[in-house]
Amino acid sequence: MTIRVVMAGATGWVGKALVPAIITADDLALAGAVARQSAGLDAGLAAGLPSEAGVKVSGSLEEALQAPSDVVVDYTKPDAVKANTLLSISKGRHVVIGTSGLGAEDYAEIDAAARSAGVGVIAAGNFSITATLLKRFALMAAKYVPDVEIMDYASARKPDAPSGTARELAEHLAQIRRPATSLPQSQVSGVPAARGGAVGQGEGVQVHSLRLPSYILSCEAIFGLPDERLTIRHDAGSSAAPYVAGTLLAIRRVGALKGLVRGLDALMD
Repeated sequence: MTIRVVMAGATGWVGKALVPAIITADDLALAGAVARQSAGLDAGLAAGLPSEAGVKVSGSLEEALQAPSDVVVDYTKPDAVKANTLLSISKGRHVVIGTSGLGAEDYAEIDAAARSAGVGVIAAGNFSITATLLKRFALMAAKYVPDVEIMDYASARKPDAPSGTARELAEHLAQIRRPATSLPQSQVSGVPAARGGAVGQGEGVQVHSLRLPSYILSCEAIFGLPDERLTIRHDAGSSAAPYVAGTLLAIRRVGALKGLVRGLDALMD
């Protein structure tokens, strides 16, 4: 069966890479596209393709959902993704979330709404294969090394901190790590905020977000034992191509789910 896809954020960095991938896939069809500033244009031309896709860009998700579709893919902005997701769920659509900025409470609300509606949601802080492997290897290391902190690098203009990659990693590490040997932030003198922010359940995992020009997206999980240290790092390049394959995999799998699944690693096996 052909999966009909609505692309929210069709003219964004990842959206422009996903639109042609959806159009050319044998089992997918572009059913709608959302980009406020390109409303009324053909989705193919708006995404930079040389020919028309035969689908007009909508100025809102509400408008795009008036046509039949199966899956909504969201690569918009942190202040829009939750409302977009809940709207899509209320209309009976499955959702793939590639936008960062949501926290544990947001995901709990989304999970409850999706289960009530009988639809699936897949959310990942990063849909690239190598970023997914960073998470996989870090979770393996956390079983043996209790002390871990995360460095999160992004451009000066990135509006959310930490990034979705770092936040998802920290929340999962916090679930399995043993108690750290470092002083808790409540016992730190000077400027306690310099120790970063704790993310995740319990004491959480310290995350430090650096925002400077010349960075795109990078994430490090740094583990420490006496006299030795392990660093697992992922660096993203300037192209959105690494996110395409993982997002397409999520589009193809989300229809079989009910409720929320977080992380591309949940689909890789």
